[in-house]
Order: sequence, then C-alpha cells, then structure tokens
Amino acid sequence: MMNPKTLRIVFMGTPEFAVPSLRRLVAEGYNVVGAVTVPDKPAGRGRHLRESDVKIAARELGVPVLQPEKFRDPAFLDALQALQPDLGIVIAFKMLPEVVWAMPRLGTFNLHASLLPEYRGAAPINWAIINGERETGITTFLLNHEIDKGAILAQERVAIAPEDNVGTLYERLMLLGAELVTATVDRIAAGDCTPAEQMHFDESRLHPAPKIFKEDCRINWRQPGERIVNLVRGLSPYPAAWTPIFKKGEPSDTAKIFAVHFEPGGVVQRPGTVETDKRTYLAVACADGRIVVDELQIAGKRRMSARDLLPGMRDLSDYSFGEEAAEA
Repeated sequence: MMNPKTLRIVFMGTPEFAVPSLRRLVAEGYNVVGAVTVPDKPAGRGRHLRESDVKIAARELGVPVLQPEKFRDPAFLDALQALQPDLGIVIAFKMLPEVVWAMPRLGTFNLHASLLPEYRGAAPINWAIINGERETGITTFLLNHEIDKGAILAQERVAIAPEDNVGTLYERLMLLGAELVTATVDRIAAGDCTPAEQMHFDESRLHPAPKIFKEDCRINWRQPGERIVNLVRGLSPYPAAWTPIFKKGEPSDTAKIFAVHFEPGGVVQRPGTVETDKRTYLAVACADGRIVVDELQIAGKRRMSARDLLPGMRDLSDYSFGEEAAEA
C-alpha cells in the first residue's frame, strides 16, 4: 500500500473539462509534478496566441507545463522522464503513443464522460442526450493502444433529467469527474483497484460518440418531435442545432435553435411550416405535432427568446424552416 499523496503525477489535458480535476488534485495535496498540454494557438480576429485552459490553471497552481509539438520528440520525452512520473492522468487530450502512456511506472488512466464501453469517442455527452438516454456517467480506465477501450478502473452513474442540455450535463460530469479522479488515484495507491477489461462486449450493439460536424446539427423537421427535442438539447448551447430558413420557398437565412419543447398531435401541418400568433408563440410543424421554439439566434443577430424575436418579424406567414416545407 502506497501513500497516494506521494505519487508523482503527470497530468495531461487541454480544455475546461480537465481543469476541476487538476485543481482538486493540487488543492488536496496530491503531488502533481507536471502538466502536459497543447502548444499555444492563434485565435480570434487578431490571431493572438491563446493558451489552453489547462495551461492557465497549471501556471496559477505552480505546476510546471510541457507543450510538445510532437509526442515522440526526444526533447519532450527526456523532459517527461526527468519528472520521474509514477502515474499519468489524461482528461480530454490527444491520443498518446505508448512511449508516453507507458512511461509512468503505474501506468496512465483517462477520465471519459460516459459509462464505457458505451459512447466511446469525442462527443459522449452530446450523443447520450441526442439518443434520448436517461442515464450516463463517467469512467476512469487505463490507456492502451485503442481509443477508449482500456480496462475500466471506476465508474459513477448520473441521471439525465428531461430539462438537461449538453451544457448542464457537461457541468455536472466535469465536477463529478474531479471526485472520481482523486478516488481512482487513492484506489490505485491502496492496491484495491482491479481493472475490468472491455473485451467481452458486443461492439455492434454499442452506441458510438464520434466527433460532431455541422451536418449532424441540422434539424430534419420530418422527424418525430421527441427526436428533434433531443437533438436540440444535445447540442445546446454548443455547437447548437440549426435550420435553414426559407421565405416564399427561397433560401433566406439560417437559425441556431437553443431551446424548444414539443406539442404532440393536433392538426399536423407539412413539416417545417411555421405557426405563430405573432406575439409570443413560434412553432414549427414536425412529423407528429409541433416544435415550439423558445430560444434561437438568426444568423447575424443576437441570441433571443421567440417572444423578443416575433415583434420584428411581421411577415412570418411567408417563412418556413428547413427544406421540408420549401420543397412542397
């Protein structure tokens, strides 16, 4: 049995999701001897160099930072070896070569925002909501040669509430993840952490979580209302579901949709047809009812509620959402 606070930990990550775990490790006295993150990158209109969230936090916490251009760079590997790591921790980072993840004497584990083996991939929180799941979670697992397929160390289950979107669920999983990371370190140090291999699962029955592209975010108004609601929730606030807007059958604009609810049944119009009282109510027909739009952003305008938008759009009877109604 080892003292977990004496283990020499190298922390590897980039975005905000990794930061609470790094902060908690340092705050609770774990020995984080270095942080590995991506090089600074130009961002914004001025193309000023932007530091990763992990680098900003590590510098604030007094943790030395390594920013390799290439993981197999001998200079980086020498610097990493000089830290004499006992354990590596990876959260929201690039795929690492074996020469990096196998260097710590106790190996390297990753925190993933799903109940592995479900939702392996880059966007597990988004896809769990898009697919209408009522439960997800977080997992720590040992890195190996395949993405998200290493032996599982620990898991925590989290309910997905009907009102959750990717933003609210991300926040909960991020904070709970920090707790699971420290608990996993403690269990490894205590020697009571038995890795569970993922090899026995039927791959064809699992839900993947690939990177999300713009076309994945496009609303198909021919779909049932519940599926559209889940798509909006699973992409809000970022990258956001979107739809083209047509005026008298011709392309007019696009809109990002951030919050909706579903009214089933009634007289079902052609999918994409706009229904409104021109004051407070903006709805779009779908396969089995109507999607009431609560919050949206027309391209080039600010994000706003439908109530705020409607007074400035007096000719809404000329509009339709998506190509579904425009093709009629």
